[in-house]
Amino acid sequence: MTLQPDRATPLPPDGDGPVPDRLARPDGGWIAYHATPARDADADPGLVFLTGYMSDMTSAKARAVEALARARGAACLRFDYRGHGASAGRFEDGTLGLWLDDALAVLDRLTAGPQILVGSSMGGWIALLAALARPDRVAGLVTVAAAVDMTERVIRPRLDPAAEAELARTGRVERTSPYGPRPFVVTARFLEEARRHLLLDGPVPVACPARLIHGLADPDIPWQTSLDLADRLAGADVRVILVKDGGHRLSEPPDLALLTREVAALADGDRPAAAAVG
Repeated sequence: MTLQPDRATPLPPDGDGPVPDRLARPDGGWIAYHATPARDADADPGLVFLTGYMSDMTSAKARAVEALARARGAACLRFDYRGHGASAGRFEDGTLGLWLDDALAVLDRLTAGPQILVGSSMGGWIALLAALARPDRVAGLVTVAAAVDMTERVIRPRLDPAAEAELARTGRVERTSPYGPRPFVVTARFLEEARRHLLLDGPVPVACPARLIHGLADPDIPWQTSLDLADRLAGADVRVILVKDGGHRLSEPPDLALLTREVAALADGDRPAAAAVG
């Protein structure tokens, strides 16, 4: 099989200006991405945005993180997993492992030096898995409504008997989504493969600083998930930020301001003051 070059013929515009570049994958597919270079070698840690389930790199949160990076002169990368947005592949062929592989590929091949991973919803789960796989590359984590272990904690418990029967019969279940015209699709393959990546059944040996943002009014991923994650993370520099009236997306202007403040503070080396002894 002949692989496509890393930067092939540009894709159609994704609606936010420049067309995305492509990173070729060994199966002949590609990952679409936008990369913002750092203005100088002494810039802050780079920022990598990881999207949620059925989301893409054109989201308000992804753009806000990119705008922050540009203002600070830092590098930024936003990308679409395969089967999402402008990347190759069918969504229904994807698994958490495949999308983690995409995240590691862009981290390895499109970034240099320490990176802060900013993960939204399922992207928070993938960011943690990436930090476990590349601890020397990840300088910090910022998550928004981290959907860690969502397949076992949220999706499976919410399947009614009709949905379970449909999943067993066809390998997929489709329901209307509150977030847009596209239906919410879950495949049996996705649910089964995700069991290989569960984290919250024990300690999570990620030691880098972490900021976990979650809305108390999130109808999709309970805010207690972020508390459970904070309790299990190995690092001492972990903070949970709860937004009283925040939903799942946390994409309103005050939410974006909160997100960018937390990312900037982490990039600046924000640390809690050491407790006095004696």
